[in-house]
Amino acid sequence: MHKKILIVGAGFSGAVIARELADTNQYQITVIEERGHIAGNCYTERDAETNIMEHVYGPHIFNTSNEKVWNYIQKYGEFIPNINRVKAVTENGVFSMPINLLTINQFFNKSFNPREAADFIASKGGHTIIEAKNFEEQALKLIGKELYENFFKGYTIKQWGCDPKELPASILSRLPIRFNYDDNYYNSKFQGIPRNGYTEVVYNLLKHENIKVILNTKYTKEQNNNFDHIFYAGPLDGYFNFSLGKLAYRSIYFEKEVFDGEDYQGNPVINYCSESVPYTRIHEHKHFTPWEKHEKSIYFKEYSKETEDSDIPYYPKRLATDKELLRSYRHLAENENNITFIGRLGTYRYMDMHHVIDEALNISEDFIKTGDTTSFYKFLNSES
Repeated sequence: MHKKILIVGAGFSGAVIARELADTNQYQITVIEERGHIAGNCYTERDAETNIMEHVYGPHIFNTSNEKVWNYIQKYGEFIPNINRVKAVTENGVFSMPINLLTINQFFNKSFNPREAADFIASKGGHTIIEAKNFEEQALKLIGKELYENFFKGYTIKQWGCDPKELPASILSRLPIRFNYDDNYYNSKFQGIPRNGYTEVVYNLLKHENIKVILNTKYTKEQNNNFDHIFYAGPLDGYFNFSLGKLAYRSIYFEKEVFDGEDYQGNPVINYCSESVPYTRIHEHKHFTPWEKHEKSIYFKEYSKETEDSDIPYYPKRLATDKELLRSYRHLAENENNITFIGRLGTYRYMDMHHVIDEALNISEDFIKTGDTTSFYKFLNSES
């Protein structure tokens, strides 16, 4: 007899677990999704006016150095190689991001070679900062005042809605500084975008006789009684009706425009680093599918804000107070029976697509072998 599984959320985390369990032919899986579509924040659809493949909740470039994840996801969609090259508009001009040798030479009007540039930036760094306690100290230590204030300070304030001194130093480690002319935004070995969009990839994951998908359906705890196990990808604090308080998230909203021409800005993503510009970046989506031709273009100005009740949460802030509250919610979660909290919202962590998929594969493997996810909880509790 098949065990009955409920998966809350039809994004990558829920879809991968659903597919892995369905393929064993031991489980009957029901996936419920509050929104009217699958694929979560990776949802893509054709723009009605231009037919451009639109990343509805912001651009996603799949990137990973995990060969297992790369091989896995390609079973469900054709990924076209794509290198993300971001530009940054500052008060001193337009530069390549992440900061690289070209950025350094242009910004300081120099012609350094790699060693000279490294020595120069080291001389700019904050030598009195032994161990950076926050984002600002980490930036000052690594790159000095000029680069920090032009490229990071204003952008960070806009994106996170707080003083950079309140953010952990670890955030800056996501954006490397290079002393060569490599302007690839990512260091990942594999990078690409699905030819027919992410929605098709998730659809193919969920296309199985043992999986039923129900859209426009909110989760309630009463549904637990009808299933042997629940995988919950909704907000962790929301599961407990915010009984201990709300975890802080940043949300994003967009101003969409149609451009009556072939190319609005000449690049997929351009960051706007100054606080004087209210949006954080502009993305032009036709550049994500250069193999297609379109007479018009669409572009999006992206804004960041605190998450309110009607907003979609995007980035967990994970400030000191949030981490303390998170520990309390995790304690409650450990005392729940037959439920596993998964994904970005269910575990309150910043996760890229490849992290989500890798973790979903590992959770599925544990559950199929043992009917349990104890090792997953141990992993979570080992985190700060």
